[in-house]
Amino acid sequence: MYYVYILKSTVEDWYYVGHSSDLRERLKDHNAGKVIATKSRRPYMVDSYIAVQEEETAIALEKYFKTGSAIAWMNKRLLSEK
Repeated sequence: MYYVYILKSTVEDWYYVGHSSDLRERLKDHNAGKVIATKSRRPYMVDSYIAVQEEETAIALEKYFKTGSAIAWMNKRLLSEK
């Protein structure tokens, strides 16, 4: 199982999208400062995630979620309701 996840910084209004086969361990990596892209906005919490069977699907979804149209969709549908 692979996960495409959205992390939310608990110190500012900032989100990060990634993928992993071990979501709990990856969250620990983000919060420990082991990921350069997220190091400066720690700590994080998992805002949302999608589980898929294939790593290729997770990679494709992560790439899609980082495009302009997907970011607008996430902001409107996933993140604005919280």
